[in-house]
Amino acid sequence: MFTRPSAASVSAVDASDLAGFAVDVEYYLGLSPRQLPSRYLYDRLGSALFEAICELPWYPITRAERALLARHGPEILGLADPLTTLVELGPGSGEKLTTLVSSAGSPRALAVHLVDVSRAALDLASRTVATLGRVDIVTHQTTYEAGLGAAAARRRPYGRALVLFLGSNIGNFDPPGAEEFLRTIRAALAPGDELLLGADLVKPEADLLAAYDDPLGVTAAFNRNLLVRINAQLGGDFDVDAFRHRAIWNAAESRVEMHLVASRRQRVRVRAASLDVTFEAGESIWTESSYKYEPDGLVAMLAQTSFRPLGQWIDDRARFALTLVEAV
Repeated sequence: MFTRPSAASVSAVDASDLAGFAVDVEYYLGLSPRQLPSRYLYDRLGSALFEAICELPWYPITRAERALLARHGPEILGLADPLTTLVELGPGSGEKLTTLVSSAGSPRALAVHLVDVSRAALDLASRTVATLGRVDIVTHQTTYEAGLGAAAARRRPYGRALVLFLGSNIGNFDPPGAEEFLRTIRAALAPGDELLLGADLVKPEADLLAAYDDPLGVTAAFNRNLLVRINAQLGGDFDVDAFRHRAIWNAAESRVEMHLVASRRQRVRVRAASLDVTFEAGESIWTESSYKYEPDGLVAMLAQTSFRPLGQWIDDRARFALTLVEAV
Protein backbone atom coordinates (compact mmCIF):
# COMPACT_ATOMS: atom_id res chain seq x y z
CA MET A 1 0.00 0.00 0.00
CA PHE A 2 2.61 2.53 1.03
CA THR A 3 4.28 3.08 -2.34
CA ARG A 4 6.22 6.19 -3.20
CA PRO A 5 6.02 6.89 -6.94
CA SER A 6 9.08 9.07 -7.22
CA ALA A 7 10.76 12.09 -5.80
CA ALA A 8 9.16 14.21 -8.48
CA SER A 9 6.02 16.24 -8.66
CA VAL A 10 2.54 14.88 -9.15
CA SER A 11 1.57 18.41 -9.99
CA ALA A 12 -1.77 18.19 -11.71
CA VAL A 13 -4.74 15.93 -11.19
CA ASP A 14 -7.69 15.43 -13.52
CA ALA A 15 -11.23 14.53 -12.51
CA SER A 16 -10.56 10.78 -12.51
CA ASP A 17 -7.46 11.28 -10.34
CA LEU A 18 -9.48 13.29 -7.84
CA ALA A 19 -12.22 10.67 -7.83
CA GLY A 20 -9.67 7.97 -7.04
CA PHE A 21 -8.10 10.18 -4.37
CA ALA A 22 -11.52 10.67 -2.76
CA VAL A 23 -12.30 6.93 -2.84
CA ASP A 24 -8.96 6.11 -1.23
CA VAL A 25 -9.35 8.75 1.48
CA GLU A 26 -12.80 7.43 2.37
CA TYR A 27 -11.59 3.82 2.45
CA TYR A 28 -8.24 4.16 4.22
CA LEU A 29 -9.42 6.61 6.87
CA GLY A 30 -12.11 4.06 7.70
CA LEU A 31 -9.55 1.37 8.53
CA SER A 32 -8.10 0.61 11.95
CA PRO A 33 -5.47 1.88 12.29
CA ARG A 34 -6.38 4.83 10.09
CA GLN A 35 -4.16 5.11 7.07
CA LEU A 36 -3.52 7.15 3.91
CA PRO A 37 -1.54 5.88 0.88
CA SER A 38 1.84 7.56 0.69
CA ARG A 39 1.55 8.21 -3.04
CA TYR A 40 -0.69 11.17 -2.15
CA LEU A 41 2.16 12.88 -0.33
CA TYR A 42 3.43 13.99 -3.75
CA ASP A 43 1.53 17.01 -4.96
CA ARG A 44 3.60 19.95 -6.19
CA LEU A 45 4.39 21.22 -2.69
CA GLY A 46 4.96 17.74 -1.29
CA SER A 47 7.38 16.92 -4.09
CA ALA A 48 9.29 20.16 -3.52
CA LEU A 49 9.51 19.35 0.18
CA PHE A 50 10.80 15.87 -0.58
CA GLU A 51 13.47 17.32 -2.85
CA ALA A 52 14.46 19.53 0.11
CA ILE A 53 14.57 16.48 2.39
CA CYS A 54 17.06 14.87 0.01
CA GLU A 55 19.42 17.80 0.62
CA LEU A 56 19.30 17.56 4.41
CA PRO A 57 22.43 16.30 6.18
CA TRP A 58 20.31 13.81 8.14
CA TYR A 59 18.99 12.16 4.92
CA PRO A 60 22.11 10.94 3.08
CA ILE A 61 20.38 8.45 0.76
CA THR A 62 20.33 10.57 -2.40
CA ARG A 63 23.92 11.76 -2.09
CA ALA A 64 25.18 8.27 -1.29
CA GLU A 65 23.36 6.72 -4.24
CA ARG A 66 24.59 9.39 -6.65
CA ALA A 67 28.16 8.86 -5.48
CA LEU A 68 27.87 5.09 -5.95
CA LEU A 69 26.51 5.59 -9.46
CA ALA A 70 29.35 7.92 -10.37
CA ARG A 71 32.05 5.72 -8.84
CA HIS A 72 30.82 2.33 -10.04
CA GLY A 73 28.91 3.34 -13.16
CA PRO A 74 31.54 2.05 -15.61
CA GLU A 75 31.51 -1.38 -13.95
CA ILE A 76 27.69 -1.46 -13.85
CA LEU A 77 27.40 -0.50 -17.51
CA GLY A 78 30.13 -2.95 -18.43
CA LEU A 79 28.19 -5.79 -16.84
CA ALA A 80 25.11 -4.69 -18.81
CA ASP A 81 26.93 -4.59 -22.15
CA PRO A 82 25.69 -4.53 -24.88
CA LEU A 83 23.13 -2.13 -23.36
CA THR A 84 20.66 -0.64 -25.84
CA THR A 85 17.50 0.00 -23.78
CA LEU A 86 17.34 1.71 -20.40
CA VAL A 87 14.14 2.05 -18.35
CA GLU A 88 13.89 4.16 -15.19
CA LEU A 89 10.91 3.84 -12.90
CA GLY A 90 10.32 7.14 -11.12
CA PRO A 91 13.18 9.11 -12.69
CA GLY A 92 12.82 12.19 -10.50
CA SER A 93 14.91 14.95 -12.04
CA GLY A 94 16.79 12.51 -14.29
CA GLU A 95 20.08 13.27 -12.54
CA LYS A 96 20.77 9.72 -11.37
CA LEU A 97 20.28 8.18 -14.79
CA THR A 98 22.47 10.89 -16.29
CA THR A 99 25.14 10.31 -13.65
CA LEU A 100 25.19 6.58 -14.42
CA VAL A 101 25.39 6.90 -18.19
CA SER A 102 27.90 9.76 -18.22
CA SER A 103 30.20 7.91 -15.78
CA ALA A 104 31.39 5.75 -18.66
CA GLY A 105 32.78 8.73 -20.58
CA SER A 106 31.83 8.71 -24.25
CA PRO A 107 28.06 8.77 -24.84
CA ARG A 108 26.37 5.63 -26.07
CA ALA A 109 23.31 5.27 -28.30
CA LEU A 110 20.43 4.32 -26.04
CA ALA A 111 16.67 4.10 -26.07
CA VAL A 112 15.67 5.60 -22.71
CA HIS A 113 12.18 5.00 -21.31
CA LEU A 114 11.10 7.18 -18.38
CA VAL A 115 8.07 6.04 -16.35
CA ASP A 116 6.21 8.27 -13.90
CA VAL A 117 2.63 9.26 -13.10
CA SER A 118 3.59 12.93 -13.32
CA ARG A 119 3.89 14.84 -16.59
CA ALA A 120 5.90 17.57 -14.84
CA ALA A 121 8.36 14.96 -13.57
CA LEU A 122 8.73 13.41 -17.01
CA ASP A 123 9.31 16.78 -18.65
CA LEU A 124 12.03 17.65 -16.13
CA ALA A 125 13.72 14.25 -16.40
CA SER A 126 13.56 14.36 -20.20
CA ARG A 127 15.34 17.72 -20.30
CA THR A 128 18.06 16.42 -18.00
CA VAL A 129 18.57 13.13 -19.83
CA ALA A 130 18.62 14.89 -23.21
CA THR A 131 21.92 16.50 -22.20
CA LEU A 132 23.54 13.09 -22.68
CA GLY A 133 23.27 13.47 -26.44
CA ARG A 134 22.83 10.13 -28.20
CA VAL A 135 19.61 9.07 -26.50
CA ASP A 136 16.14 8.41 -27.87
CA ILE A 137 13.80 9.39 -25.02
CA VAL A 138 10.33 7.86 -24.65
CA THR A 139 8.11 8.92 -21.75
CA HIS A 140 5.30 6.91 -20.21
CA GLN A 141 2.92 8.89 -17.99
CA THR A 142 1.44 5.95 -16.16
CA THR A 143 2.00 3.49 -13.33
CA TYR A 144 5.21 1.53 -13.01
CA GLU A 145 3.48 -1.68 -14.06
CA ALA A 146 1.89 -0.22 -17.18
CA GLY A 147 5.06 1.66 -18.05
CA LEU A 148 7.14 -1.51 -17.84
CA GLY A 149 4.77 -3.23 -20.24
CA ALA A 150 4.84 -0.32 -22.67
CA ALA A 151 8.63 -0.10 -22.56
CA ALA A 152 8.96 -3.86 -23.11
CA ALA A 153 6.73 -3.64 -26.17
CA ARG A 154 8.91 -0.88 -27.65
CA ARG A 155 12.35 -2.11 -26.65
CA ARG A 156 15.04 -2.34 -29.28
CA PRO A 157 15.19 -5.83 -30.81
CA TYR A 158 18.89 -6.26 -30.04
CA GLY A 159 21.13 -5.77 -27.02
CA ARG A 160 20.17 -5.78 -23.37
CA ALA A 161 17.67 -3.76 -21.36
CA LEU A 162 18.52 -2.34 -17.94
CA VAL A 163 15.76 -1.26 -15.52
CA LEU A 164 16.64 1.29 -12.83
CA PHE A 165 14.60 1.30 -9.62
CA LEU A 166 16.53 3.67 -7.39
CA GLY A 167 16.08 5.96 -4.40
CA SER A 168 15.12 3.08 -2.08
CA ASN A 169 11.60 3.16 -3.51
CA ILE A 170 11.52 -0.61 -3.00
CA GLY A 171 11.42 0.15 0.74
CA ASN A 172 7.96 1.65 0.40
CA PHE A 173 6.49 -1.77 -0.38
CA ASP A 174 5.84 -4.26 2.39
CA PRO A 175 7.82 -7.51 1.90
CA PRO A 176 5.09 -9.40 -0.01
CA GLY A 177 4.44 -6.31 -2.11
CA ALA A 178 8.15 -5.88 -2.83
CA GLU A 179 8.44 -9.46 -4.07
CA GLU A 180 5.31 -9.09 -6.16
CA PHE A 181 6.64 -5.91 -7.75
CA LEU A 182 10.03 -7.49 -8.48
CA ARG A 183 8.20 -10.33 -10.21
CA THR A 184 6.37 -7.73 -12.29
CA ILE A 185 9.71 -6.25 -13.34
CA ARG A 186 11.06 -9.73 -14.13
CA ALA A 187 8.03 -10.52 -16.30
CA ALA A 188 8.74 -7.47 -18.44
CA LEU A 189 12.35 -8.52 -19.06
CA ALA A 190 13.96 -11.08 -21.33
CA PRO A 191 16.57 -13.49 -19.94
CA GLY A 192 19.86 -11.61 -19.73
CA ASP A 193 18.25 -8.23 -19.13
CA GLU A 194 19.20 -6.54 -15.88
CA LEU A 195 17.82 -4.60 -12.92
CA LEU A 196 19.73 -2.07 -10.81
CA LEU A 197 18.06 -1.70 -7.42
CA GLY A 198 18.82 1.02 -4.88
CA ALA A 199 17.93 0.19 -1.27
CA ASP A 200 18.46 1.76 2.12
CA LEU A 201 20.02 -0.54 4.72
CA VAL A 202 19.37 -1.08 8.41
CA LYS A 203 21.36 1.40 10.49
CA PRO A 204 21.33 2.74 14.06
CA GLU A 205 17.88 3.82 15.26
CA ALA A 206 19.05 7.36 16.01
CA ASP A 207 20.22 7.82 12.42
CA LEU A 208 16.95 6.50 11.03
CA LEU A 209 14.81 8.73 13.22
CA ALA A 210 16.88 11.81 12.38
CA ALA A 211 16.36 11.06 8.68
CA TYR A 212 12.58 10.83 9.07
CA ASP A 213 12.09 13.48 11.77
CA ASP A 214 14.76 16.05 11.00
CA PRO A 215 15.55 18.94 13.37
CA LEU A 216 14.46 21.53 10.79
CA GLY A 217 10.97 20.03 10.54
CA VAL A 218 11.05 19.59 6.76
CA THR A 219 9.85 15.99 6.94
CA ALA A 220 7.10 17.03 9.34
CA ALA A 221 5.93 19.65 6.84
CA PHE A 222 6.08 17.04 4.06
CA ASN A 223 3.89 14.68 6.07
CA ARG A 224 1.38 17.28 7.26
CA ASN A 225 1.03 18.65 3.73
CA LEU A 226 -1.02 15.56 2.96
CA LEU A 227 -3.80 17.05 5.09
CA VAL A 228 -3.37 20.39 3.33
CA ARG A 229 -3.85 18.59 0.03
CA ILE A 230 -7.02 16.84 1.22
CA ASN A 231 -8.43 20.17 2.38
CA ALA A 232 -7.59 21.90 -0.92
CA GLN A 233 -8.54 19.20 -3.40
CA LEU A 234 -11.29 17.25 -1.66
CA GLY A 235 -13.00 19.90 0.45
CA GLY A 236 -11.68 18.67 3.78
CA ASP A 237 -11.63 20.68 6.99
CA PHE A 238 -8.66 19.14 8.82
CA ASP A 239 -7.17 21.47 11.40
CA VAL A 240 -3.60 20.87 10.24
CA ASP A 241 -2.17 22.57 13.34
CA ALA A 242 -3.87 19.92 15.46
CA PHE A 243 -1.81 17.07 13.96
CA ARG A 244 1.85 16.46 14.70
CA HIS A 245 4.36 14.39 12.76
CA ARG A 246 5.77 11.25 14.38
CA ALA A 247 8.41 8.85 13.07
CA ILE A 248 8.85 5.38 14.62
CA TRP A 249 11.49 2.70 14.05
CA ASN A 250 9.68 -0.63 14.12
CA ALA A 251 12.63 -3.00 14.59
CA ALA A 252 10.51 -6.15 14.49
CA GLU A 253 9.27 -5.25 10.98
CA SER A 254 12.52 -3.51 9.93
CA ARG A 255 10.71 -0.33 8.88
CA VAL A 256 10.41 3.33 9.70
CA GLU A 257 6.79 4.43 10.01
CA MET A 258 5.47 7.95 9.57
CA HIS A 259 2.28 8.98 11.35
CA LEU A 260 0.15 12.06 11.83
CA VAL A 261 -1.07 12.19 15.42
CA ALA A 262 -4.10 14.17 16.56
CA SER A 263 -3.23 16.48 19.45
CA ARG A 264 -6.89 16.94 20.42
CA ARG A 265 -10.31 15.51 19.65
CA GLN A 266 -11.39 16.65 16.21
CA ARG A 267 -14.32 15.96 13.91
CA VAL A 268 -13.33 16.05 10.23
CA ARG A 269 -15.49 16.23 7.13
CA VAL A 270 -14.20 15.59 3.61
CA ARG A 271 -16.96 16.59 1.22
CA ALA A 272 -15.66 14.91 -1.95
CA ALA A 273 -15.14 11.66 -0.05
CA SER A 274 -18.53 11.77 1.70
CA LEU A 275 -16.54 11.27 4.88
CA ASP A 276 -17.35 12.35 8.41
CA VAL A 277 -14.89 11.02 10.98
CA THR A 278 -13.89 11.84 14.53
CA PHE A 279 -10.27 11.65 15.68
CA GLU A 280 -9.61 11.20 19.37
CA ALA A 281 -6.62 12.87 21.00
CA GLY A 282 -3.58 10.66 20.39
CA GLU A 283 -5.15 8.82 17.46
CA SER A 284 -2.90 8.60 14.42
CA ILE A 285 -3.01 8.31 10.65
CA TRP A 286 -0.34 5.99 9.27
CA THR A 287 0.99 7.69 6.12
CA GLU A 288 4.15 5.85 5.09
CA SER A 289 6.35 2.86 5.78
CA SER A 290 9.96 2.65 4.67
CA TYR A 291 11.46 -0.82 4.95
CA LYS A 292 15.19 -1.21 5.52
CA TYR A 293 17.25 -4.16 4.33
CA GLU A 294 20.41 -6.11 5.01
CA PRO A 295 22.65 -6.67 1.96
CA ASP A 296 22.22 -10.45 2.00
CA GLY A 297 18.47 -10.04 2.40
CA LEU A 298 18.30 -7.99 -0.78
CA VAL A 299 20.15 -10.64 -2.74
CA ALA A 300 17.92 -13.38 -1.33
CA MET A 301 14.74 -11.48 -2.19
CA LEU A 302 15.94 -10.88 -5.73
CA ALA A 303 16.87 -14.55 -6.11
CA GLN A 304 13.35 -15.50 -5.03
CA THR A 305 12.00 -13.43 -7.92
CA SER A 306 14.16 -15.04 -10.64
CA PHE A 307 17.15 -12.72 -10.68
CA ARG A 308 20.83 -13.68 -10.47
CA PRO A 309 23.22 -11.36 -8.61
CA LEU A 310 25.96 -9.69 -10.66
CA GLY A 311 27.30 -7.13 -8.22
CA GLN A 312 26.57 -5.12 -5.10
CA TRP A 313 28.09 -1.80 -4.06
CA ILE A 314 27.61 -0.37 -0.56
CA ASP A 315 28.21 3.04 0.96
CA ASP A 316 29.23 1.96 4.46
CA ARG A 317 28.83 5.39 6.02
CA ALA A 318 25.31 6.09 4.72
CA ARG A 319 24.38 2.39 4.75
CA PHE A 320 22.99 2.33 1.24
CA ALA A 321 23.32 -0.37 -1.43
CA LEU A 322 23.13 -0.66 -5.18
CA THR A 323 22.50 -4.23 -6.33
CA LEU A 324 22.76 -5.33 -9.97
CA VAL A 325 20.98 -8.52 -10.99
CA GLU A 326 20.28 -10.39 -14.22
CA ALA A 327 16.95 -11.91 -15.25
CA VAL A 328 17.20 -15.70 -15.49
